[in-house]
Amino acid sequence: MSVKVRFAPSPTGKLHVGNVRTALVNWLFAKGQGGAFVLRIDDTDLVRSTQESEDNIEIDLKWLGLTWDERYNQSKRFDRYEEAAARLKADGRLYPCYETADELDRRRKVQLSRGLPPIYDRAALSLTDAEKAALEAEGRRPHWRFKLEGKRVAWEDLARGHAEVDTASMSDPVLIREDGLFLYTLPSVVDDIDMEITHIIRGEDHVTNTGAQIEIFEALGAKVPGFAHMPLLVGADGTALSKRLGSLAIMDMRADGYEPIAITSHLGKIGTSDNLEVAASLQELGEAFAFSKMGRSPARYDTADLDRLNAQAVHAIDYAAAKPRLEALGVDLGEAFWNTVKGNLSKFGDVVEMAKIVTGR
Repeated sequence: MSVKVRFAPSPTGKLHVGNVRTALVNWLFAKGQGGAFVLRIDDTDLVRSTQESEDNIEIDLKWLGLTWDERYNQSKRFDRYEEAAARLKADGRLYPCYETADELDRRRKVQLSRGLPPIYDRAALSLTDAEKAALEAEGRRPHWRFKLEGKRVAWEDLARGHAEVDTASMSDPVLIREDGLFLYTLPSVVDDIDMEITHIIRGEDHVTNTGAQIEIFEALGAKVPGFAHMPLLVGADGTALSKRLGSLAIMDMRADGYEPIAITSHLGKIGTSDNLEVAASLQELGEAFAFSKMGRSPARYDTADLDRLNAQAVHAIDYAAAKPRLEALGVDLGEAFWNTVKGNLSKFGDVVEMAKIVTGR
């Protein structure tokens, strides 16, 4: 079986280290096994998605070297999602609900006050056709929930080992909103089926969702792919990543002078048993990658480590590779100059100050 993975960002903002790490691990896993990497733009939210964000996603991935073998936009596949929804409705697995957000919130509070889990009670399943018509006459439009089987769903997770979710402890997930907009879950499963994705690799915050998604794969008569749920990124002190660490957006890191191989080496090795040193290339990273090297604790993102790796990357640049960049900065003083100063640089752009010292200008 040929490996095929996907990265499915939403074009609603900047790519940051968290989602780029997901893209990187998918890419390394696929390329390490001669497989394919799919870029799938999750632009089903036509209001929030922007062309600028979509373009920037491509620019960032290309700059990091994470090229793709296939590319899709979910906004061009609504007909397929409608087909899948129609099948689930016909099979009794997708059902209309008319509760408002306030009504659901009040119901949850009552359940919690009684010591009960805040799980949707499937009240909508008992509505008659006449009651549904009356609600719609009031101006209500249904959202649609997927009826879970309420069973233990198990899989062998590449990153976590044996994993299990009891869907009886979950609310039936909403797949379609009142305005007809598809939420992430159904388009994701349909695309994974149609694009023959073999492995879904993402953060461990999706483990619970996986139980429901596996049931949707099964309801659509599809083979269930493999899964890997990675530990999440946290700050060096173990707390959630925050802007106090500096910008975590890839476009900003590029503007700040970080080398792409430093970023990919950092994100590809933190939280693993590999030594945190800069790799010679993405190919080298891919050849060394293995889920068995990943720990179970959150991966700690430390900008001091990134700075150290960036300096290593700059020091390893030979003159042939440096020359066009030096020329662009107007400081190409020859190979001897570069070889003399590069070991003192933290970022490539620091060479401008070195040139001023040497030339006195």
